Amino acid sequence: MVYYTVSGIRFPCAPSLYKSQLTSFHGGRRTSSGLSFLLKKELFPRKIFAGKSSYESDSSNLTVSASEKVLVPDDQIDGSSSSTYQLETTGTVLEESQVLGDAESLVMEDDKNVEEDEVKKESVPLHETISIGKSESKPRSIPPPGSGQRIYDIDPSLAGFRQHLDYRYSQYKRLREEIDKYEGGLDAFSRGFEKFGFLRSETGITYREWAPGATWAALIGDFNNWNPNADVMTRNEFGVWEIFLPNNADGSPPIPHGSRVKIRMDTPSGIKDSIPAWIKFSVQAPGEIPYNAIYYDPPKEEKYVFKHPQPKRPKSLRIYESHVGMSSTEPIINTYANFRDDMLPRIKKLGYNAVQIMAIQEHSYYASFGYHVTNFFAPSSRFGTPDDLKSLIDKAHELGLLVLMDVVHSHASNNTLDGLNMFDGTDSHYFHSGSRGHHWLWDSRLFNYGSWEVLRFLLSNARWWLEEYRFDGFRFDGVTSMMYTHHGLQVAFTGNYNEYFGYATDVDAVIYLMLVNDMIHGLFPEAVTIGEDVSGKPTFCIPVEDGGVGFDYRLHMAIADKWIEILKKRDEDWKMGDIVHTLTNRRWLEKCVAYAESHDQALVGDKTIAFWLMDKDMYDFMARDRPSTPLIDRGIALHKMIRLITMGLGGEGYLNFMGNEFGHPEWIDFPRGDRHLPNGKVIPGNNHSYDKCRRRFDLGDADYLRYHGMQEFDQAMQHLEEAYGFMTSEHQYISRKDEGDRIIVFERGNLVFVFNFHWTNSYSDYRVGCFKSGKYKIVLDSDDGLFGGFNRLSHDAEHFTFDGWYDNRPRSFMVYAPSRTAVVYALVEDEENEAKNEVESEVKPASG
Repeated sequence: MVYYTVSGIRFPCAPSLYKSQLTSFHGGRRTSSGLSFLLKKELFPRKIFAGKSSYESDSSNLTVSASEKVLVPDDQIDGSSSSTYQLETTGTVLEESQVLGDAESLVMEDDKNVEEDEVKKESVPLHETISIGKSESKPRSIPPPGSGQRIYDIDPSLAGFRQHLDYRYSQYKRLREEIDKYEGGLDAFSRGFEKFGFLRSETGITYREWAPGATWAALIGDFNNWNPNADVMTRNEFGVWEIFLPNNADGSPPIPHGSRVKIRMDTPSGIKDSIPAWIKFSVQAPGEIPYNAIYYDPPKEEKYVFKHPQPKRPKSLRIYESHVGMSSTEPIINTYANFRDDMLPRIKKLGYNAVQIMAIQEHSYYASFGYHVTNFFAPSSRFGTPDDLKSLIDKAHELGLLVLMDVVHSHASNNTLDGLNMFDGTDSHYFHSGSRGHHWLWDSRLFNYGSWEVLRFLLSNARWWLEEYRFDGFRFDGVTSMMYTHHGLQVAFTGNYNEYFGYATDVDAVIYLMLVNDMIHGLFPEAVTIGEDVSGKPTFCIPVEDGGVGFDYRLHMAIADKWIEILKKRDEDWKMGDIVHTLTNRRWLEKCVAYAESHDQALVGDKTIAFWLMDKDMYDFMARDRPSTPLIDRGIALHKMIRLITMGLGGEGYLNFMGNEFGHPEWIDFPRGDRHLPNGKVIPGNNHSYDKCRRRFDLGDADYLRYHGMQEFDQAMQHLEEAYGFMTSEHQYISRKDEGDRIIVFERGNLVFVFNFHWTNSYSDYRVGCFKSGKYKIVLDSDDGLFGGFNRLSHDAEHFTFDGWYDNRPRSFMVYAPSRTAVVYALVEDEENEAKNEVESEVKPASG
């Protein structure tokens, strides 16, 4: 018998539960019965009846099981009362004839046999714990589904896949109708955190958990000396366990703030102690492997109160991708407080308008980069407390920065002690059972998006972070893995539409993405959603009402891959047309966030662009008072050009991973020990070193190093976009892709970009086409000495246009294009108008 010790007490546990806590991390990436039980504050009890229906399918690759429809009363929240119901959906297939059947009728009656004292125990969450600082005065609502037909107008090629797409939309509409009917709408359905987990009321604490596989459950913790017989929970017929703990005699809460809690269950896999699925905070004690759930409910005077309003969504996103833990220059785990005080002002100064934070959701394995989530509602305790995180976000809002969260709904950690895996002792609780529920590369569990309670859990999770912490949106991780049963592994997407709309599509997952985007955009109109999709799925960034998946942006992941491919070639083999095609290859009306490199390229097993370009020379020749090398000169020049052309042509938003703005010289390697594989092979670790799990911002700040010039150029790029808004301009025209001269010329807005990728040739009186007439001047020059260049251009020079078609443009002007430079020209009238407006705004009397 294996024993588990907590607070000096030994509890027996099944040996199978002691699976290693070290989840797998591969390469550059990380690698059911349904029910509802919602309690309503009524003066009389209700009796619950449920009908059942079986959803049949002849698709051999989908797991089909009976579903239960459950009618249950809802809590009365904020003075509103509505009954809440549920109906679980199962896996979907593509034939329209297999649309799920109608729900059977459900009946709810008074139950005269329920004791009156049980009614008095019912817990209604206190108003102040529902959400913090709601700033919107007008009611928010989720619009009803539209026709879903506009996608065919946007992309006529989709007409050949109408059967699949119409089926997808019909399933989405059916699900919305059932949520409206049985849950009172998507708004109510996405507030599961007000029903499950720990709910504080004026009279005590109610704890509820969905664990249909368990046959016995008890709440244990510091508050009852971990006595499994002290607070045994009751189970309803649908698998929801519940217990009410009244306040102490002195009125204090029965579970003190900060104390440890767990749920002990007798399951088909044996006795196990689990962290509650809806826990809001969990910590790992020193010297211990499993985490402990923490009842987090500080006194009112200790709770963080938001002071600053959330910024409005900017027209163009400039995202600084970051990781709190590795944001220090020292080899330590940094904190939310240090990130708030040190990093946020840096990000603001650099000119970014959004910070995207990774690894927020609690994850027991630090080296998973936050992608093996164990506790979905809990912010990582490594960096501080939930209130510390709120303080960070509030400070970002004070600076005018959006805060985006890297949310992981594509998979979950396979840990059994501190995660959702085998939570109730069954393989199919939150996840698909069998091989479909396991990601063979990431060594993680895969959600069953056809389960009603999984939908509630994930939708509520997204809403929780937006409402409780005031995040301004999400970057949804691993969306490609969600949308296809092959998870995008060992599949080369060629753009053939059959790759997107066929039996490899996980329709349930796509419908979940439609639901979560609908919920977010309806209730949080300023929120931003970005999907990480490598497949380039059509309709991905089209509104749900028009038949799309509903994301605001897609990460243009092909760009980073293309740069790595190009950097492996000689300069002579670079193709201008290939670069331009990759950067502009995106769908009409579907916005993209472009990036030359993200965290993926900085991880061990890959190399950053700077390291591809300069390699070990970065360690010896980056001091400005020492001679450079041809490799360093080439690397610094191309690093600036690659970033600018990516920003200029790649999308409607831009992303940079922290440190890459100055060409960080080292990779990211999280502290890790040796891994012993089942086959006997050992993957060596780094002796748990933090040396490569940090960012050397001191290098970028040091004006005596060449890194400083690269950082200054990145800052100039961001401020150029802020001034001219070229990323979101409707005017874009590529006038030259010259393979002989190695020149690329394009217009974006009223700017003209001239790139000379030639390694030796500089061109005098080089003619470039343009659209508007007038006088142009240089507004950004990568060859400027401030940016580590050679000052070969005069910024006082004036470039006047002359009429006459050139490169298919009605006008043109002459420039000097030095080798390996990027120069941006702007109409002088634009500058004069902007200066005039600024002066007028400064002298204009304040209103009111």
